[in-house]
Amino acid sequence: MMLDSLTYLLERVFLLAHFNIFSLIPSEKETLKCCEASPRVLQRGDLLEVPRTLFTHFGIYLGDNKVAHLIPDIMPVLTGDKSQIQKMVTNKRLLLGVLCKKATVRVDSVEDFAYGSPILINVMDHTMKERPLPNEEVASRAEMLIDKVPYSLLWNNCEHFVTYCRYGSAVSLQTQKFLEFLKSIIRDQRSVLFSVCLGLVFIGCVGIAPATTLPTILIPFTLWMAS
Repeated sequence: MMLDSLTYLLERVFLLAHFNIFSLIPSEKETLKCCEASPRVLQRGDLLEVPRTLFTHFGIYLGDNKVAHLIPDIMPVLTGDKSQIQKMVTNKRLLLGVLCKKATVRVDSVEDFAYGSPILINVMDHTMKERPLPNEEVASRAEMLIDKVPYSLLWNNCEHFVTYCRYGSAVSLQTQKFLEFLKSIIRDQRSVLFSVCLGLVFIGCVGIAPATTLPTILIPFTLWMAS
């Protein structure tokens, strides 16, 4: 029961942290006309994007209907059984991987990678400053990284993996948008008033104590100084 509750909570956090709350923020990508991919038009070394409801997942096409992609996964920490590790990553495996900061660069079929969503091909070529590397070098870089890797929602995610492989520089445009979104909240002085009101409501419900009073003072003060 506790694991189910934790999984539910982490799922909400995970989806929020993968930040297509800023799909509300206009981006150049949304103005591009992109075609859905099919295995017959994919080329080895292509960068594939799968738009989800709240985030975008990325991978590198290796040929023969296979995609290398970085995904949080706790299973390689628990077992060395490759047959167990290669099974489809469940939400619990994924969320525990996020919590423990563990991931794998793994190879799946195009269908398993897409999970029923449309696939966009090389969209980031239009937004990245760096020119794409030769496709064979891109695929070779991805294949060399297939293994267990550390994971961070902001600093080492699936987008960092594909941009390193295709452009030679590990960056995440999703992370940059998220940080800009946080910056806009911090700079908005209404957030100071909101945090004060929220703190007073919390004190009213729980009572005056260090655990309620200190955050009520420190959080608005920090936001005020940072704005």
